[in-house]
Amino acid sequence: MLFASFASASAAGQDATANPRVVLETSKGAITIELYPDKAPKTVENFLQYIDSGHYNNTVFHRVIGPNPRQPQGFMIQGGGFAAGQPISEKATRAPIPNEADNGLRNERGTIAMARTSDPHSASAQFFINLSDNAFLNHTAKTQSGWGYAVFGKVVEGMDVVDQIARVQTGRAPARVSSGQTAPFDDVPVEPVVIRSARRAQ
Repeated sequence: MLFASFASASAAGQDATANPRVVLETSKGAITIELYPDKAPKTVENFLQYIDSGHYNNTVFHRVIGPNPRQPQGFMIQGGGFAAGQPISEKATRAPIPNEADNGLRNERGTIAMARTSDPHSASAQFFINLSDNAFLNHTAKTQSGWGYAVFGKVVEGMDVVDQIARVQTGRAPARVSSGQTAPFDDVPVEPVVIRSARRAQ
């Protein structure tokens, strides 16, 4: 789990002031994401550190909520936290980062945002790509219930790949969590959707 004003950068001839882009090479195809450090500096810095360290390589989209009667385009696809395998296994992360959801960006179709627990400031490595305009995820107040989920970029190429991932068959599957125990997870792709590599765009 788009009308905000986003800066854009050309794919070629990017200068020092251009927004950074990353490419997720997935088992379904490539997804290029433009990041907005002017709006979410700490979130973008954190995400790029995970990119540069290779953290996202060979991870999976472990939660996919695709098209349904309520949301014909689906809800979101979530990844970045579990290594591929049988079962999938939660990866260690760095310390959580502050929630920057009060940056004016909204959870609209194609945007990428940080996943977190009920603690507003618990995001670390996991992220999700919105399949629909999910206004209920937006920041409304600096309270436990109002913080929302921090948007920090947008898919600029490969939204067709995102939609292809959204349509995969899902079910309940075991996952090994950080405690070492195995727990059942819902909405897990039956056939793993793997992020084979994640890198900065050239």
